[in-house]
Amino acid sequence: MPDTQEKGDIKDWRSIVTLIVFVATNIIVISPFHIPVYLPRWLSNAFLDFLSWMRIIAPRPDRLPGHELDLEKPRSRFVRLRFPVNFVTAPLIADLFLLAILAIGRQEVADGTIGADNIFPIDIMAFFITLAYIAISIDASGLIRYLAFRVLQWGGKNGNRLFFYLYSFFFVLGSFIGNDPIILSGTAFLAYMTRVSSNIIHPRAWIFTQFAVANIASAILVSSNPTNLVLAGAFGIRFIDYTANMIVPVVATAIILFPFLLYIIFASEDLIPISIKMHELPENLRAKKPVNPNIPHARGTAEEEENHHANGEHGNLLSLEEIMNPFLDKGGAWFGAAIMAATLVTVLALNAASTEIGAHPVFYVTVPAAFVMLCWDVGSGWMKRHETREIARKGRREVEEARRERALKEREAARLAPLGAEKTGSADKGQAPTDSSPQDKIVAAGGATTGDEITSEKEPPSRSSQGDPKKSPPVDLSSSTELDEAGRDLALEKGVGAQKPDERATLVSVVAGAYRWSQETFPTVTAVVTHLPFALVPFAFSMFVLVQALVTKGWVEVFAHGWDHWVDKTGTVGAIGGMGFLSVVICNFTGTNIGASILLSRVIQAWQAIHAENLIPISNRTFWATVYAMALGVNYGAFSTTFSASLAGLLWRDILGRKHIHVRGVDFARENLPIIALAMTVGCVVLIGEVYIMRDELPVNLSI
Repeated sequence: MPDTQEKGDIKDWRSIVTLIVFVATNIIVISPFHIPVYLPRWLSNAFLDFLSWMRIIAPRPDRLPGHELDLEKPRSRFVRLRFPVNFVTAPLIADLFLLAILAIGRQEVADGTIGADNIFPIDIMAFFITLAYIAISIDASGLIRYLAFRVLQWGGKNGNRLFFYLYSFFFVLGSFIGNDPIILSGTAFLAYMTRVSSNIIHPRAWIFTQFAVANIASAILVSSNPTNLVLAGAFGIRFIDYTANMIVPVVATAIILFPFLLYIIFASEDLIPISIKMHELPENLRAKKPVNPNIPHARGTAEEEENHHANGEHGNLLSLEEIMNPFLDKGGAWFGAAIMAATLVTVLALNAASTEIGAHPVFYVTVPAAFVMLCWDVGSGWMKRHETREIARKGRREVEEARRERALKEREAARLAPLGAEKTGSADKGQAPTDSSPQDKIVAAGGATTGDEITSEKEPPSRSSQGDPKKSPPVDLSSSTELDEAGRDLALEKGVGAQKPDERATLVSVVAGAYRWSQETFPTVTAVVTHLPFALVPFAFSMFVLVQALVTKGWVEVFAHGWDHWVDKTGTVGAIGGMGFLSVVICNFTGTNIGASILLSRVIQAWQAIHAENLIPISNRTFWATVYAMALGVNYGAFSTTFSASLAGLLWRDILGRKHIHVRGVDFARENLPIIALAMTVGCVVLIGEVYIMRDELPVNLSI
């Protein structure tokens, strides 16, 4: 039971500041920004020169031999830097500030990191990150994309049937591996699918449905979402008991939500056509051997051309190849699926037997399982290293050649432009080109396609030529002609980045070369590690500390008294409705659903402690109705009004943006409001029936 002693006075100035800091931090998480920082140029240059002298970075361009300083261009005496204030930095800064004013101390930091009151952040993070490695490794094998392709084939051209198949597929898969892998692969798949269909005008029906159903499915298993781990640990819930209580409301939600989406929310031929018309993939591309997308430049110039011609026929053809000819590493997929199944079964069995054998941290199971999966990925990559390096080498050569040709054409066009202008004369001034396509006109007018919430735009050549910065660093064209292939291959073998012969190696260039070597030698491992939610770790720890500060300053107890008054007036039904509504709302205002689960778990624990002190027991029915209503709310709250209601929402938005589908925040809220309203109503109504059938009015007995 939580310790209710040594609570602070909420009228104390430090307590008031703590609450203000907590609220301000969560507002910043919703609306991140950058703070401009101005440094004297001499100080910035001195620091860069020091880093260059230490061989950490390359010398500044104006310090290189042969560089001529542009005296005509005025130079500011200050250098403008941008410091990000977001979901990672804001909670950390808040904790440091509270430490500085002595509002919190060593005890709060220890309780917020090591753990207190049956919530152990280190255990939760270790479990989630290691299990996420297995899930993302399965995704990196191409299994989810391949299964989605098979579902697309089974659905055929019937729009309603395909919508149902994909809906069921994402729900079933998300129930076992969680929402993040579904977001990673499923979002990109749907972006491609809707692009290559000639009569799906808006992709929003497919992408919003996928996002909602992935988060609904993540409520079934404790392992599918870190919010479930927080809740299960806080109240000592066995994993099998959690699933037994959640599966009926969640499945009922999925069943009732589907016709609502199909026939009411997205009931338009522009969104879900009766018959979907897909572009046909040419025979030569259909017979082409699929390549591993985790290998840099595996598709040669196809990826750049796809970005450059995002809205044209050529771009659609390349997108169609991506979904109709998917890569599948059968060995990695089968091994990963077996490891995931064995891990989940072992975790459930160990947790179920905890009353007899004693409680053991669940990461005792997931850490060894993730290590086995890592060994498989490393061994598989090493065995195939010659093949993957050859694929990367050929693709890189194609990209370098294409960029070189493009640069030559641009220089030639720039050289001939003045001559063309002289011949044309002043009569043509102000006239618009007459040969531009309607699509080009749309893009030139602002990039908006039909519809108001989703826009598609072409990337400018300077950006599209850079490729995805996560996949490989930009290629230096000036050095590509000077490096022979043998020297570059030797550099890759040693893990050293390609550079000019007269350019000295720096820490940055070595790291960049090592990263590219890792991509080409161990593509799966590198892809998985790149996509692991490491940012969740500092965020979660910082939020745990912030909530612990509210506990020691007395605010959580105040919130618990307010909740107690509400339940006293409304009973079990009011507890379910109130907690369901409150948890969804708080997801949008307390730094994602993880922050909401941390805060609400503490409030419910304090509520239980208040009743224990007053010797007034809470009934089994009311208590567990409150807990499981919160479980519904913190999972469903991910698809509510703000992207930052969950880290999955931020990931979903970024993936769509890279696929040229831009969703505004206001439209995200508008589309999701009716979905979350129905989902929570159905889930809470079913939960009411469940607790009245399965629970009694005896006092709840918790060993917390």
